Amino acid sequence: MNEKIRNSLAKLGGLSVSVENLADDADLYAAGLSSFASVQLMLSLEEAFDIEFPDSMLNRKSFASIAAIERTVALIVEDRKVA
Repeated sequence: MNEKIRNSLAKLGGLSVSVENLADDADLYAAGLSSFASVQLMLSLEEAFDIEFPDSMLNRKSFASIAAIERTVALIVEDRKVA
């Protein structure tokens, strides 16, 4: 999962630092992630993981770091399994 997230970030994040050099808990907004890029990232992740982000998870906190994105995607995948 981490690799897919990092690949999407590298392509769409517009970050000022290399994704490879980012720690999982690094602040992506401090690294240059814009609101527009976060929407593009969300769309890419939806396709990569065959999920849909619910409105309740469309916030800055969900995309604050690679670890936060992993947790968010994992929750969506888990909810889909239960449903």
